[in-house]
Amino acid sequence: MSKNIPLTLACGDYESIRALKEGSVTVDGVDLTVLTDMDSSSRHWRMIRGGEFDVAELSMSSYLMAADRKQPFEAIPVFLHRRFRHGFIFINANAGIKKPKDLIGKRIGVKTFQATAILWLRGMLEHEYGVPHRDVTWVAELDEDVAFEPHEGLVIEKAPPGKQVEWMLADGELDAVLHPDLIEPILQGDPRVTRLFDDYQAEEEAYFKRTGIFPIMHVTAIRQELVDAHPWLPTNLMQAFEKSKKAAYARMENPRIVPLAWFRHYLDREREIFGPDAWEYGLGDSNRHNLETAIMYSHDSGLISRRMSPDEIFLDPSSGRGRGGKRI
Repeated sequence: MSKNIPLTLACGDYESIRALKEGSVTVDGVDLTVLTDMDSSSRHWRMIRGGEFDVAELSMSSYLMAADRKQPFEAIPVFLHRRFRHGFIFINANAGIKKPKDLIGKRIGVKTFQATAILWLRGMLEHEYGVPHRDVTWVAELDEDVAFEPHEGLVIEKAPPGKQVEWMLADGELDAVLHPDLIEPILQGDPRVTRLFDDYQAEEEAYFKRTGIFPIMHVTAIRQELVDAHPWLPTNLMQAFEKSKKAAYARMENPRIVPLAWFRHYLDREREIFGPDAWEYGLGDSNRHNLETAIMYSHDSGLISRRMSPDEIFLDPSSGRGRGGKRI
């Protein structure tokens, strides 16, 4: 009697993995336990530092650093989380910042320097808006997932113990904050804090039209020993993630499942911008450009030692051209 291998998958509780979590889509040869009850930063830390999960949604920036340092992980090009980031640049309303270049010379807070959201924001500010990352002082609140030494000319300070960068911003101790999430002062309507880009959605749409990039935040990592022991596993995982995403798309065709009045209008508008699959997996041209840009930003920031190619650090499971269908 054949026996499946038991695996844990740690990831966000997304619509795209609902079918995997509920069991209507399975991974061939695997008994999968899906763990979704943790925040992203804890999941990343537990995977990078302790290898606690067999498969995990992982910060792309941390994975690039882990791959550069030959840590025992592989990744498949399944990108469960993407997000535009222009709306996550927060400024002190009294700091005199009106445009991106006003950030030069300022003190900018971050949770961690290497977080993927911050990687994208630093790179975009430098390459799209002319704000070199060495021309500001960075203030980091938390320990980095992967330890690194700042390169020459890069100034990173530690926030005082017990201080949160978002409230340091509100109190005027920082001029700006780049953050992965909506910060509490914004959610509370604190007048001391505002966004750099008032119409950030328009800025993000223009960025996508200009670059073709819908920023990849997270990759899907697998412990190296599992890939070595079960060479079929990456392909079977990739196929299951794809099936689960397709099930999510089919479910989204029903406008009643989302309690929003204009949901269908918004969905149609998004497809006009991105095409039929904004959350595309694999190493096609669009994702390759996305990843190569992030790798460039990581290398420029001194987080990785060289510009690796996506093919070096991602498995790209495939059954071969024309294969994969069922015949009767």
